[in-house]
Amino acid sequence: MDNRSEVRAFLTSRRAKITPGQAGLPVAGRRRVPGLRRSEVAALAGMSVEYYAKLERGHLAGVSAGVLDALARALHLDDAERAHLLRLAHEADGSNAVLRRRRPKQPTARPTLQWMLDAIATAPAIIGNHRSDLLAANHLGRALYSDLYSDLYADPTRPPNFARFTFLDRAARHFFPDWDLAADMTVANLRTAAGQDPHDKGLHDLVGELSTHNDDFRRRWAAHNVRTHGTGVKHFRHHVVGDLTLTYESMDLRAEPGLSMTIYTAEPGSPSEDALRLLASWSVPQEHPERPQDTGHPRMGRP
Repeated sequence: MDNRSEVRAFLTSRRAKITPGQAGLPVAGRRRVPGLRRSEVAALAGMSVEYYAKLERGHLAGVSAGVLDALARALHLDDAERAHLLRLAHEADGSNAVLRRRRPKQPTARPTLQWMLDAIATAPAIIGNHRSDLLAANHLGRALYSDLYSDLYADPTRPPNFARFTFLDRAARHFFPDWDLAADMTVANLRTAAGQDPHDKGLHDLVGELSTHNDDFRRRWAAHNVRTHGTGVKHFRHHVVGDLTLTYESMDLRAEPGLSMTIYTAEPGSPSEDALRLLASWSVPQEHPERPQDTGHPRMGRP
């Protein structure tokens, strides 16, 4: 991905999201473009219009931390967006290259990681990478994501992928009750990953595949939204146990850059806790096949 193009699109999209009122500026007359003008962003950041225009054209190489911080404040960037801007700046001056060399290009889950997952007996637990591949799971994780594992359109030579499932398998619209939110989060995670390693060919290929086959993905990708995937609440509609509301915690694996473990739990005493117990009784711990057999859930095919 071209760094200057990414910077230009990101800054332009952030500027378009802020209204003059949100920035504390007076609103006078009709505005031809959404959000703030370049001159308004420059004034809020304490820099000349010419200098801001240069930054928005993608020239972030050598820009100081103070300027980036002022720009982040002017554009009301959240923590994930600030981090993304810093990564784009580091990529522009080449300082990301050392970090990229430390990340394996095709990460896999070591056997000891599977042992660790299997030791978690009462909660779904999975390991994934920055490309949204599902690399390993304990038996409850495989049961929770059985639709993902039995995706009839997935390539059996590669791991299941949350993004492909979300956008290319209509079963995802049943599995995620709020599909739009799930789709937004999935794309924002991929956009964040692209900022972390813009030279990842596997990620490029995935984005190209989804952009070619799905308009919803292409529109979301063009929005340049990013996020930090750390903790929160997710809603599922499982074809066996019904609705589930689960909290999740995601942790980066220090020994495996690019991999993270996510554990899901239900509120004690809630219907979702009962549903998890039912899911545990429905699923049977087994050897770890590359592709578990389809559970019988009807697939609706690609959109």
